Amino acid sequence: MAESKDSHIVEIPVSEEHENHRKTITITDPISAIQHHPLMEISRSPGHLLLLKLWQREEDLFARRIAIKETRIDAIRREIFQLCCFFFLFHGFFFTILFTSSVLREEHKCERWWIPSILSLTSSIAILFFIQIKHFRYWKVSKQLKRERNDSRALTRCIQELRMKGASFDLSKEPQIAKRLKSSSVEIKWRPISWCKENLVTVCLLLFAGLAFPAPKLILCVF
Repeated sequence: MAESKDSHIVEIPVSEEHENHRKTITITDPISAIQHHPLMEISRSPGHLLLLKLWQREEDLFARRIAIKETRIDAIRREIFQLCCFFFLFHGFFFTILFTSSVLREEHKCERWWIPSILSLTSSIAILFFIQIKHFRYWKVSKQLKRERNDSRALTRCIQELRMKGASFDLSKEPQIAKRLKSSSVEIKWRPISWCKENLVTVCLLLFAGLAFPAPKLILCVF
């Protein structure tokens, strides 16, 4: 019985030593993993850390410029919508007055029907001129916004690559923005169709103004 107790007493320190050794291994493994993490490598490399900070600052500037351009595009859309509403309200008010004046007359005289027609056409062209200016600004800002988003995505990919590679990242590498845009923007478009798509609102309003040009003759000579 005494020998069995002694044997148990001898085995306990051995198991404790094994347990301490296992704990030491589990503690040192995460530390070594953290030390070899790409972000730790970047923090120990001044060049990589500086490049990461510069790219992050540039990424923040891209985000601000994109937000400003998106706000500007929304404002231009509202202005175009307001001008279109004014266009139709003008014609509705104009034809209402013209119809009322023709009904109140005892004798319908349509010899000067071209005067209100020219007035209607001139006013329509003036409104369409402002709408077209807004369209030009809209597509200009829209193209700038598209370039900003493409540049931001290219920069974000480089930042992600730098964070994954760590100190092994090539410091001479830059976002290939110009080459990528040049290769991805090769599209075959027929310019008249693309112009009509970009200025669809102006084309529709111009057709409406053309149809409204002979309307005063119909109102003054028929009713």
